[in-house]
Amino acid sequence: MGSMRKIRGYKTELDLNNRQRTACAKHAGTARYAYNWGLRRKIDAYKAMGKSPTAIELHRELNALKKREFAWMYEVSKCAPQEALRNLDQAFNHFFRRVKLKKQGKLKGAVGFPRFKSRKRGRGSFRLTGSIHVFEDSIQLPRLGRLRLKERGYLPTTGVHILSGTVSERAGRWFVSIQVEEEVPEPTPAKSEPIGVDRGIKALATRSDGIVYENPKALDKAQRRLRRLQRKLSRQQRGSRNREKTRHRIARLHYRIANLRRDTLHKATSDIVAKTKPDNERP
Repeated sequence: MGSMRKIRGYKTELDLNNRQRTACAKHAGTARYAYNWGLRRKIDAYKAMGKSPTAIELHRELNALKKREFAWMYEVSKCAPQEALRNLDQAFNHFFRRVKLKKQGKLKGAVGFPRFKSRKRGRGSFRLTGSIHVFEDSIQLPRLGRLRLKERGYLPTTGVHILSGTVSERAGRWFVSIQVEEEVPEPTPAKSEPIGVDRGIKALATRSDGIVYENPKALDKAQRRLRRLQRKLSRQQRGSRNREKTRHRIARLHYRIANLRRDTLHKATSDIVAKTKPDNERP
């Protein structure tokens, strides 16, 4: 069996102390500010001259402004604002691609002009490049130093080339994902009869051979609880502490529901893939 080079992502939760949480929040805030600043500059430049600056041009301008206007950016890695501006360029590339498809009649719905990032949607994320080292129980990132991982041995420590690392926050929890280039075996073709899968509403999916994958009871229970919390949120006064507490509970519940769905789909797809393998290749 041959092998091939493949770009793959690994994501796991971080185990941060208060100082590290503050440092990650500063990086995320800087990335969000740089993205919003770049978006405003692009919009203003296009209105004035009919052309918007690239990420490289914006980064040069931002560096020139740092000493007198954005000195607080020196407290974080230079990668945070730089990569945020690159993300902005990618957002515009996707926007123009969708505009082209819309004109060709190949796209329905909105084309999705890049939006300003709001703190209300969470602290956000930031991407780092450069010297990144992975250990069994921790990861070392530029400017942030060595951060502990909640799950030992999941991130690859050898045999891969690390391209970047992204730190993100969701529902009060911090995660790190690394993009790596690694050698993987070439996939083997399926040798059994094909299986049809029909996704449903009451059940997750039904296979053509009669096997039914049910939605987990925990997911239904969590969704009912989410609806109750959302009704409660709509009745609470905007800006109140109780409303903010409810909003955080909803964010944590959204995260739990997403994990339940991901776990159920993973189990179902793993079972379907295993069905297509010959008996001597099944685990």
